[in-house]
Amino acid sequence: MTTTATRPGGGKARAAISARTLRTDRWWLAPLVTFIGLGAWVTYATVRVFMHKWFWVEQFHYLTPFYSPCLTDRCGDAALFGTPLPNFFLIPEAAFSLPFLLLFRLTCYYYRKAYYRSFWLSPPACAVPDGHKTYSGETRFPLIFQNAHRYAFYAAVIISVINTWDAALAQSTGLGLGNVILWVNVIMLWAYTLSCHSCRHIAGGRLKHFSKHPVRYRFWTFVSKLNTRHMQLAWITLGTLALTDFYIMGLAAGWYSDLRIIN
Repeated sequence: MTTTATRPGGGKARAAISARTLRTDRWWLAPLVTFIGLGAWVTYATVRVFMHKWFWVEQFHYLTPFYSPCLTDRCGDAALFGTPLPNFFLIPEAAFSLPFLLLFRLTCYYYRKAYYRSFWLSPPACAVPDGHKTYSGETRFPLIFQNAHRYAFYAAVIISVINTWDAALAQSTGLGLGNVILWVNVIMLWAYTLSCHSCRHIAGGRLKHFSKHPVRYRFWTFVSKLNTRHMQLAWITLGTLALTDFYIMGLAAGWYSDLRIIN
């Protein structure tokens, strides 16, 4: 049942609808799937980084991205950058990189939309009321840190370089299924990182004349094409990260052997 609302000064206004939403489709399905997917991935990743084992395959130099760079005494030969971190169970081996990667993902434009809708119900879908009575935007703590996305992007680039080095180092032992998985993960991570909106702005957002900057224009065009797939790349990289980690964990634990193609 609806009633007609009136403005304070009189005149007609939109109908005052008592129903929460007039949508009759399954609008709740997308945020539910996102909630389950992100929740499952975060749970898996959290468990893995605090296991402190099964992250390095000495024979083939496979290092899981969840432990790169490895910086504690538990790392053994995987500690390519030294061991400055203490062996405390609450400190992950990759404690220097994980916070920046987490910040990069949390402040990502797509992920903000995803967890705003699925975890905070703000709003859960188009034409569905917000789950909160007030809205302050991203101007207060902690959401003001969303503005740090560009700086997190710089850190993500450095970490992607380290992941590329890990894949190249593993390649020196020959070629196996693990190498293929590592390279696919690295390529997808680069695609996701470069498809970032901040990267697109850095590439050409402040140029007034593209004709005077042909190289940057070509790079901006390339990044813009990747940017149209930013959401898909965000999910694909969650999958490749989990797959890479699980495969290396299984090898390190002795659950199965690496399928070798060369050597």
